[in-house]
Amino acid sequence: MQKRMGEAVARVARKVNDTVENKTDSLELNLAGNYLHRLPEEVTSLLHLRAINLSRNRFRRFPEPLATVATLETINLEENEITEVPAEKLASMASLRSLNLRANPVGPEVRLLVRPLVPFDLLLSPEKPIPKA
Repeated sequence: MQKRMGEAVARVARKVNDTVENKTDSLELNLAGNYLHRLPEEVTSLLHLRAINLSRNRFRRFPEPLATVATLETINLEENEITEVPAEKLASMASLRSLNLRANPVGPEVRLLVRPLVPFDLLLSPEKPIPKA
């Protein structure tokens, strides 16, 4: 299954790169609601990827192959199971303008770590109040 997914991403990458190199368009990839829990390394070959929608999947960590896609401007990871966020890698993504992590169980330590480091819009769900005993 993982191999087929990687091959499909590679085919998409070739088509997208041809499309953009011919100046006909840029790419927004919508993989929302597919029960994905990781991305194949082939996603790094999407040289002209500007936006990716990975909402409503099963990621527990930020999909790190995305951190190497230099053209990414928007990442939507809403409604996943993400608790870990590589703040340093995100801070190095020069093109990134928006990261949506709403409806993910990121802890307060992630909120404190990420906020001062990131130069883009970071969308998080409001913190839930601590119940009184």
